[in-house]
Amino acid sequence: MSLARVDTFALDGVEARHVWVEADIRRGLSAFTVVGLADKAVREARERVRAALQNSGFVFPQERITVNLAPANLRKVGPGFDLPLAVALLAASGQLPAEAVAGCAFVGELSLTGEVRAVRGALAVAEGVRRHGLERLLLPRGRAREAALVGQVEVIGVETLQEAVEVLRGEREPPPIPEARPSDELAGVDEPDLSDVRGHNGLIPALEVAAAGGHNLFLHGPPGTGKTMLARRLPSLLPPMTAHEAIEVTRLHSIAGLHGGGLVTRRPFRSPHHTISASGLVGGGGVPTPGEATLA
Repeated sequence: MSLARVDTFALDGVEARHVWVEADIRRGLSAFTVVGLADKAVREARERVRAALQNSGFVFPQERITVNLAPANLRKVGPGFDLPLAVALLAASGQLPAEAVAGCAFVGELSLTGEVRAVRGALAVAEGVRRHGLERLLLPRGRAREAALVGQVEVIGVETLQEAVEVLRGEREPPPIPEARPSDELAGVDEPDLSDVRGHNGLIPALEVAAAGGHNLFLHGPPGTGKTMLARRLPSLLPPMTAHEAIEVTRLHSIAGLHGGGLVTRRPFRSPHHTISASGLVGGGGVPTPGEATLA
């Protein structure tokens, strides 16, 4: 019997919860079972992990494999458990030293060829790694810059499963992390402001007062009178976000899958449709996700 355990994190609303991936390999009829309140995407990881290991040049154990995702009462959603599951199997089968995975958290989706694909919530996961006293975080390279915004954690970005194993074995130096820069989506380069507004002389002072005092603002009128146009320019009146606010906004947008890395430095503007559901507005749902109010 061989047993290994690696650390990972599961998104639960706007937080990342600590999860242990425990892999047990023992003699018996060949089988691969995943337990621990996993959703369909996690259960399907069995075939992705099997193909990724074999196509990356590793040996997939032809024995009875049981993988437990603990704690069992926490729902595990999404494909981000592929990489930790593969690493746990490599450690349990002796293809990766147990000490190589100690103190390191793993998150990432695997393709059938062994490529490590991006997942949501890298910044939240990095905060969870720091909160639980782990030293390293190994994740897709495309999310390394985002995770590196959290200090006191060594962030390792990889592109393939083979590269991840070589880094863990000490056969390759971890690739450098690009310097964090403002997110392209919300950089605010072309942010609209009040300089191009004509008319509305009575409304502009109201916007300025609301922005300066942090007051609520209710705009009412028929379509085409400029309500959305004025509201879209309101963020240009607000002060720049503090570092803490920027990281908080980046974390929420990352969990919602709304940006591709980097630091969000512009105050977000959200314009939900009037037919939006209650869960879409305030968040929640079967798989809890941030709502429009949270994203704003």
